[in-house]
Amino acid sequence: MNGLDLMVKVVTLLLCCRTNQGFLTVSPSSSQLFEGEFVSLSCEEDDSSAGWTLRRNTSKHTRTKCGDWGKPAGSSCNISHIVPLDSGVYWCESREGSTSNSITITVTGGAVILQSPVLPVMEGHNVSLSCQTKRPPSKLPADFYKDGSLIRTEPTGHMTIHHVTKSDEGLYKCHISSHGESPPSWIYVTGFLTVSPSSSQLFEGDSVFLSCEEDDSSAGWTLRRNTSKHTRTKCGDWGKPAGSSCNISHIVPLDSGVYWCESREGSTSNSITITVTGGAVILQSPVLPVMEGHDVSLHCQTKRPPFKLPADFYKDGSFIRTEPTGHMTIHNVTMSDEGLYKCHISSHGESPPSWIYVTDKD
Repeated sequence: MNGLDLMVKVVTLLLCCRTNQGFLTVSPSSSQLFEGEFVSLSCEEDDSSAGWTLRRNTSKHTRTKCGDWGKPAGSSCNISHIVPLDSGVYWCESREGSTSNSITITVTGGAVILQSPVLPVMEGHNVSLSCQTKRPPSKLPADFYKDGSLIRTEPTGHMTIHHVTKSDEGLYKCHISSHGESPPSWIYVTGFLTVSPSSSQLFEGDSVFLSCEEDDSSAGWTLRRNTSKHTRTKCGDWGKPAGSSCNISHIVPLDSGVYWCESREGSTSNSITITVTGGAVILQSPVLPVMEGHDVSLHCQTKRPPFKLPADFYKDGSFIRTEPTGHMTIHNVTMSDEGLYKCHISSHGESPPSWIYVTDKD
């Protein structure tokens, strides 16, 4: 199997086997909204034939579809003037009954909302909360609360929780003097998968350590993977479990695939795609999405000395440039830098391709 065939299989696993369920997004991306706002919900999908439909549960009705409360547009749904009775849980559902992630939306007729993440936050990441008034002035001092207890007052109504852990999960709200209090919203915190060495490509024979970073061991995180041969297999089938971690002492090309952590309750972490080659060249690139504005370092590496050889770098099949030491940095990345990268070293060969993902700053 050549490198491109392998990557096609891995990407297929990522899109089909790992995430055969659609992914729901909402714009504006906030768990709370003011009455009268325009809202767009979308089922992000790879296979339009699945026939994804937006559904919701509210205090009045359950499992109603978009056409009953919004304007359908393919696999999306628009609500032109949202009202408090639109508060509820939204999700995508396929023709076969598969479901996406769910998003809870709270709509208020009041003067204050708490803008918080609509999706679970990965452990170790930062969370930004904004206490917002419906009308100017904005950026007013605000009190922030978790589970009913005051956290602190922020002079501009913006609070950041750095390096969140499971203990930060809870019910948050805010209050602005003379304007009022926001509704409460729950912030979920989920596990985070890391891999060492931190590279999306590995040589056959390398030793690999995968770990579900967690604050709450009672969640019972398990390493799972999809490969070209098997889906949703757990660490004990292909590696050596050690608590919420997994060791592969001698990795081989058949270990190429998509890896993720899954809790006892079915929550999932981020996923990581690993490509293992029996060839002589790999492209060392980030295993996690890169934030817009950050720099990305790519290394074209040979299995044996000499190292730091001249290398040609390619994106989406097109030549970028030659680097004399096999190291290329992309400065201040943008969404246009997202794509399929590979490298080539004369007399040694070509690396498999790897996809580099870029995420929005917000």
